[in-house]
Order: sequence, then structure tokens, then C-alpha cells
Amino acid sequence: MVVRCYYSRINVARGLQQLSLPPRRTWGGRRVGAGRKPIPGRRPGVPHVSRPAHVAAQPVHVTLRARSAIRCLRSGQVFPAVRRALAAASHRGFRILHFSVQDDHVHLIVEADDTRALRRGLRGLTIRVARAVNRALGRGGTVWGDRYHARALTSPRAVRHALVYVLMNRRKHCGGERGLDGCSSALWFDGWRGAVSTVCAGSPVVRPRTWLAAIGWRIHGLIGLDERPRGAAARHRLARGRCGAPPPQPAFTAP
Repeated sequence: MVVRCYYSRINVARGLQQLSLPPRRTWGGRRVGAGRKPIPGRRPGVPHVSRPAHVAAQPVHVTLRARSAIRCLRSGQVFPAVRRALAAASHRGFRILHFSVQDDHVHLIVEADDTRALRRGLRGLTIRVARAVNRALGRGGTVWGDRYHARALTSPRAVRHALVYVLMNRRKHCGGERGLDGCSSALWFDGWRGAVSTVCAGSPVVRPRTWLAAIGWRIHGLIGLDERPRGAAARHRLARGRCGAPPPQPAFTAP
């Protein structure tokens, strides 16, 4: 009787299956729908992914965007401090070739000897400019609203497009602008087509060392004063067709 009961228990145990526990909930990691959700009407931020290695022979187009509370980078109180900070940011391994300062963002074309020099140079640049802006405004706290955006310029045509975009960037935002932008390095640029009055002394930028930035882009022609960033002309025509004149630009002044 005891032996029969023992074997019956073994058979029952063999017929049972162990149930698995539900997976433990965790936070973080790669999953569908993860990350901060975009805010309607707000520009998407720069993705937090590993940046590619920098090639020393390729210039880089960099964009820095300020927080929404700071929209006076071109004001007479702030821009001189920003320009001095940009002029002091170039060193042997990191060089600022061109820049354009708008109300709430800055465009740069830079060179660097290697990936480490590029990252350290841009980190030092963002800190230097942020401190200059805070000193000029008598404030403290964060200046930049996001990580910097960087795009390598891999061909002569890409460099020329970037030059037009940076040096003529004011025309993208203000369709009625003419001449050279005083809040950019256009006054020290030597690649204009035709007779243009430029400045030689006191340049806040340095001469390029890479072939693409110094010589290569000129294969596609010098830059004319009537050129605009791609897409800016269509927006300007649309604005004139709707309103009959360029849209008025808000006057941002430093507090």
C-alpha cells in the first residue's frame, strides 16, 4: 500500500509543469515608445546618440541654439561679447572659420585636427560664449537649449552650400536684408564674386587649412551678394505675395 502510494505521487509530480513568473518590470533600456515625447510646435532636439568620428580633412557646420528666454544675441549689448568669445575660442587644434549670429542661435563652420580636438573645442566654445552672454545680460543659468548640432562637409559643393547658408543666414530670417551681415564673419570673407568692401584687420576668425574650405569649394564659383540659403527665396516670395512686403521682424532687445 505504501509502495503504491509512493509511485502514484511520482506519476502526479511528473505530470505537473512548473509555471513561470511574470517578467519583472524594469525602467530604461531600448523599448518601443521610449524617450521624451516631442512637444507640438517645438523644434525636435538633437538625438542623444554617439557622434561619428571626425575626419580632419572635412570642415564641420555647427549650430548652437539658445533657450527660448534668450532671443537677443544680436543686440548691441550682447553681440560684442559673443564676437570676442568666438575670436578667443580658436587654438592650434580647433579653428573657427566662419560664423553667423542670429537672435537665438549661432551658425559656425569649424575645423579640427581630430575627434578629441573637435569635441574639446566645441565644449570650450559653448562654455565661453555662455559665460559671455550671462555677463552681458547680468544673469546666470543655462544659455543653450540643446546639444550642438554638427554636420561634416564632405565635398566642395557641400562646403559652398554651407558658406552661403552661414554667411547669408540673415536673409533666411529677414527677407528684406541686403548687403553684408554685420553680425557674421562676412566682413572678413575673401570669396565674394565682384567688388566687395571687406575688412582685413581684427578678424575674429582664422584662415582655413583644409583643402575643402580653402580651395575646393571655389571650383563651383565664388559667392555672389544676391545669393540666399536654399529655400529662403521661396519663403520670401510667399511672404511678399501674402502681405505685399517682407514680414516685420520682432525687435529683441536685451533687458
